[in-house]
Amino acid sequence: MARVPAIKRRKLTPPASDGEESSPSTVEADPKSNAFLKQASSWNLEQDYESRPRKGKKKDKESTRLPIKTADGVIEHVQAPEEEEQSDLEWLEQDNDEDEEIEAEPAKPTVPIRQQILEAKEELAKIALVLNEDPEENGAAFKALAQIGQTQNTTIKKLALATQLAVYKDVIPGYRIRPLSEEDMETKVSKEVRKLRAYEQALVGGYQSYIRELAKLAQSGKSSKDGGPSLGSVAIACACNLLVSVPHFNFRGELLKILVGKLSTRKVDGDFVKCRETIETLFQNDEDGTPSLDAVSLLTKMMKGRGYRIDESVLNTFLHLRLLSEFSWKASTNHVDKPARGEEEGPKLKQKKVFRTKKDRKLLKERKAVEKEMVQADATVSHEERDRMQAETLKLVFVTYFRILKMRSPSLMGAVLEGLARYAHLINQDFFGDLLEALKDLIGHAETGDDVEEEEEDEESTRNLTREALLCIITAFALLEGQDAAKAQATLSLDLSFFVTHLYRTLHALALNPDIELSAKSLHLPDPNNPAAPLPTTNNKINIQTTTVLLLRSLSSVLIPELGARAVPPLRIGAFTKQLLTSSLHLPEKSCLATIGLLGKVTKTHEKKIAALWNTEERRGDGMFDALNGEVEGSNPFAATIWEGELLRKHYCPAVRDGVKTMEKNVLGLR
Repeated sequence: MARVPAIKRRKLTPPASDGEESSPSTVEADPKSNAFLKQASSWNLEQDYESRPRKGKKKDKESTRLPIKTADGVIEHVQAPEEEEQSDLEWLEQDNDEDEEIEAEPAKPTVPIRQQILEAKEELAKIALVLNEDPEENGAAFKALAQIGQTQNTTIKKLALATQLAVYKDVIPGYRIRPLSEEDMETKVSKEVRKLRAYEQALVGGYQSYIRELAKLAQSGKSSKDGGPSLGSVAIACACNLLVSVPHFNFRGELLKILVGKLSTRKVDGDFVKCRETIETLFQNDEDGTPSLDAVSLLTKMMKGRGYRIDESVLNTFLHLRLLSEFSWKASTNHVDKPARGEEEGPKLKQKKVFRTKKDRKLLKERKAVEKEMVQADATVSHEERDRMQAETLKLVFVTYFRILKMRSPSLMGAVLEGLARYAHLINQDFFGDLLEALKDLIGHAETGDDVEEEEEDEESTRNLTREALLCIITAFALLEGQDAAKAQATLSLDLSFFVTHLYRTLHALALNPDIELSAKSLHLPDPNNPAAPLPTTNNKINIQTTTVLLLRSLSSVLIPELGARAVPPLRIGAFTKQLLTSSLHLPEKSCLATIGLLGKVTKTHEKKIAALWNTEERRGDGMFDALNGEVEGSNPFAATIWEGELLRKHYCPAVRDGVKTMEKNVLGLR
């Protein structure tokens, strides 16, 4: 059936009203309308209508979205946004057009990494130069420095960290910036003060962000791909540098947390050593005591949290505290003996009163007030405040030492005993009894070897109980020598005979010890008869002093103590002199020379008490000398003579021969 397009045309062009003119006359009069009609005659309107999208079908489309629950608890069904449907031809034509646009779009040129690094260097240098010239006018530059470091390029990050370190070290003032309170913000101030406050807040904000970035990078632990230092190592180095350079400034605790976190690991690497040396430097350079207290507090908390499973060198940092040489009070774990004000200042002589007029007294009062303000302006730390800080630090150190002493941590016993020996002059007398009992218990286990059997299955290295026993003896006598002579003689009744007896029993065994002149850090050769056996003292980390040094320190405390009020019995001096000369025949050259030198001091100090050992006619004892007796009083030393001197006169070392001659000259010169 043929189509009738005329009907379609009549629907598109309605008939004109009676009052209007007919359309054909109008169309014929307009040439543009004639061209439009000729073109419209070729349109396929039915096909266009069929390909047009149907709007009614959108309602039947199923929603693929899940219901949601609002903040009020109401469940709502969310409808998908309506999209206009397109015909297949239009979609295909549009898709082809987009493909052509994508293919026609040129690729963006990438900047080489080397060029990026050079541009970052120039930008960092410009910002750093601006901040160094006038930091108060360019407070926003701190954020610009931090933004350059927010990149994926590791080299640029390292450069940004180093640049910020140099800038902050230069611009940080010599005082601590306190945060502004609400009252300070509401107070009206001058334009200069407002400007300074804005700069200080910008400085503190940028510095805090920088330290947070250092803390995050220090914990990352990522290694560097280019073979240089990793980002974590650079961050730790920056934190160490800041802590040494500006320990007085804000966020010192955050810097200490970075270092203490690294020291909590058992892996000793370059970063670990750098953090430990920084803490030691902080202790040595601390003048007011506050940074040291903060560091010791964090270290003790870390040690307790890890169950004291730490490296020995971390505990030895306490030996670098300035209170060892500056602090003069006595303390324990929970108490500090502060001297009375009159005792501390000493007796004052009565001075003649100077007559001053009323005007002079007024001027003197004003001068003292000005001097007081000048002291406060200079931020001078008073001695009382420093002593208070050091007292709190000392209590924390003693708490750590005594806890490790009770736990008997294998790798830390030597360090604890060495530390107690160094701090003995600062220990409270009320705590002597408990400490001496703990030391006796350690020596008892050293004699029986119970601790070694219990620790064979432990992953720690073997303990050298001989060295620990010597350290216990040194600590016990250091407790007594560190007290005032008059007070110690009147108030202390300490029985140290247990330590003297143990030292006397170990002299022969120590003389036959092949490692007596070796320390934990000395080179050790394996046993040629048993190459598979582990090295006896390679992993021993008690301390760096050799066994000979510890033995001489113990003997000096027993035979020639510094406390002159306590006289040494002649029987003890004679027994030790006889045993030491016998042991010298078996000692190596250096140890033998050191022992002969010690006996030279003994003979010079106590020549009258032991002169009978060199002369049989002046023998005071009856019976026989028992060299194997474990008791000093039961050995009967004055029943023997010093025949070892004749052999030592022919020693191959000239220094030993001269030492023997000096020793005999001190004794025989009496007659």
